[in-house]
Amino acid sequence: MANDTNRFQAIISHCKEYGFIFPSSEIYDGLSAVYDYGQNGSELKKNIKDYWWKSMTQLNENIVGIDAAIFMHPTTWKASGHVDNFSDPMIDNKDSKKRYRVDHLIEARIEELEKKGDKAGADALQQAMDSLLAASDFAGLKKLIEDQKIKCSVSDTGNWTEVRQFNLMFSTQLGSVSEEASEIYLRPETAQGIFVNFLNVQKTGRMKIPFGIAQIGKAFRNEIVARQFIFRMREFEQMEMQFFIRPGTQKEWYEHWKNERMKWHLSLGIPKEKYRFHDHVKLAHYADAACDIEYDFPIGFKEVEGIHSRTDFDLKSHQEYSKKKMQYFDSEINQNYIPYVIETSIGLDRTVLMVLSEAYFEEDLSTPEKQDSRVVLKFPPRLAPIKLAVLPLTKKDGLPEIAREVMDACKSQFRCFYEEKDAIGKRYRRMDAIGTPFCVTVDHQTKEDQTVTIRYRDTMQQERVPIADISRIVSRQIEG
Repeated sequence: MANDTNRFQAIISHCKEYGFIFPSSEIYDGLSAVYDYGQNGSELKKNIKDYWWKSMTQLNENIVGIDAAIFMHPTTWKASGHVDNFSDPMIDNKDSKKRYRVDHLIEARIEELEKKGDKAGADALQQAMDSLLAASDFAGLKKLIEDQKIKCSVSDTGNWTEVRQFNLMFSTQLGSVSEEASEIYLRPETAQGIFVNFLNVQKTGRMKIPFGIAQIGKAFRNEIVARQFIFRMREFEQMEMQFFIRPGTQKEWYEHWKNERMKWHLSLGIPKEKYRFHDHVKLAHYADAACDIEYDFPIGFKEVEGIHSRTDFDLKSHQEYSKKKMQYFDSEINQNYIPYVIETSIGLDRTVLMVLSEAYFEEDLSTPEKQDSRVVLKFPPRLAPIKLAVLPLTKKDGLPEIAREVMDACKSQFRCFYEEKDAIGKRYRRMDAIGTPFCVTVDHQTKEDQTVTIRYRDTMQQERVPIADISRIVSRQIEG
């Protein structure tokens, strides 16, 4: 998909209008890069979490889940390398005082070149940036910005400071009295909660390598330039799994999890051509291999999930700092060792945005006789916030009572919605706009033969089915 700003803005507006995502603290003019999930967005988010959790823990006998605390001992982040290494190269414009991430500035110029059709120039600039970032050549990055004549969007000048590193962790005080309080951090990732609990889980669960530990939880990063709706926020949620393996087997397990995670993404019904793997040029301090799964958003290909071969860095570092052994005894080879780790880390908020981007359609349904259109969210049924809408044709003649009976019979199995206000066509359009895959209409024929009209969101086709079959039809589609 080409970079489509209008489509992206339409999705953002739709999310607010239909109860998916709101600016946080909006009555106080909002808070930059912080968002609240509304009634439909929270359901969509939960369904994605449940689907990921089931695919990781229920369908893998050797993967279990935990829920670690957000607050951790501050030495955790010294051991993990975040205190010394968790930073981004930033640059300030001296005239506007506005701060930018260096890679974002250059990526914007790359997008400009691509729009102009200069693919060779865009590729060359991308390669130059990647090389300079890999070498941490800050002087070279500033020169690249100056050579490209990149200007500040506020001051429209190229009066730049030197490139500097900024740590991205939020700090706070733990303690009731400020003088006695100690500085701790809001976790910038969920992975460390898994690593410090490695032996707890392994011993209590009698786990044998290879095995994994999964977790879904909040993380916090003081992004200097948070942008692009919920794609990059300061408070976000991650779905991570750390897979512990025997040293020397990391290459095969790395490839295994690349394939497995791509299968999961494709199971969402998103075409293969909308995804690509992007290998890291500059590896993190803990990795010997790393790649991203990128999705073609309306704003271009962007990272949704990272897959990293983390070696034994984390467990070895925690062993060093804590003075507690983090070793595993492998009875098959009669050997003690610190396990290697393959990580899969997917951004939940980015996945929500991905699912919304893929589902959003504006359809022209006009005929020679009538102008008509609709906005529809074509979610996979398993992810849709509401699975079934139950709609009595009128508010009288006993139809609402029958509709309520249908609602009561189905609502314990999947999320349902009942509505009797407005014409049936308007109600269909509202259900289309929030992505409800099935609507059943209770009409006067229902009183005669116990059948209803079921309408399918994507095709708008309708058919008569017995009331007794509704649950089976919807459940079958949800299960895929």
